[in-house]
Amino acid sequence: MSTDQPRPGSGEPPEDDPFLKTPQEPPAGGAPRNSSPRENGAPRNHAPRGSGTGGNGMGAGEGGPPPPGGTPPPGGPPPPGGTQPPYTGAPFGSGPYAGDPYGGQPGPADPLAGMPPLANRGRRLVARIIDAIIIGVPVSVIMTLIVGGVDYFSTDSVEAGRQSTVTGVTMLAYLIYEGLMLSSRGQTLGKMAMKIRVAMLANGSIPTAQAGWTRAAVYTLPEIVPCCGFIFWLVNVLWCTWDQPYHQCLHDKAAKTVVVSTQTPAQTA
Repeated sequence: MSTDQPRPGSGEPPEDDPFLKTPQEPPAGGAPRNSSPRENGAPRNHAPRGSGTGGNGMGAGEGGPPPPGGTPPPGGPPPPGGTQPPYTGAPFGSGPYAGDPYGGQPGPADPLAGMPPLANRGRRLVARIIDAIIIGVPVSVIMTLIVGGVDYFSTDSVEAGRQSTVTGVTMLAYLIYEGLMLSSRGQTLGKMAMKIRVAMLANGSIPTAQAGWTRAAVYTLPEIVPCCGFIFWLVNVLWCTWDQPYHQCLHDKAAKTVVVSTQTPAQTA
């Protein structure tokens, strides 16, 4: 993605963003009723002018007397002047993805319509591993040298304090790294390598600053809590394996984001 895109949150997403959601196609056969062209100025689904038995030369469907038996013409009486009422269907692309995807509006038949392809779960896992290596290894080595070495197998209180220090600084570095990368371009280095991207679920744009930092915080900070933090982290990262239809982890749901591929179906074929 080019680096000259406007900062997220500055307004509408750029129109040339290749990963924005595309407008949905109109439903097949969705033309309004009675949309066939007129012939010789006659109202739709009614007899031509001059036909019928009305004394004023108009047919039964043009304001003349109803057919024998008092039954109104099919489709009900026409509006005054014999004109069709304007089509009042919803505007194109006005489904739930035009606003809040978590709103209570009825959705289309396919909730993924107009979205880029969802990212493969395996690629997402590999991207996380790459990021953990890029940030975790150098930060851990530097902090270990600063605190004078760490024995991760010792239960001594001094060693436990050193372990907590190294782990805390590493997590803080990862939080800052991911928050900055996601809010600026929607990708970390690992996601770039795996050709995947984080996008706003509402419109497919780069995450806003709030969404990017929320996503990073929900993924990273719970691990500070002993024992329970790891359990939450494990449930969080596994959530995408059964979530439908967007394959979101809990940090995606908190930020209202989704992970998509930067490759088109033709490139992945």
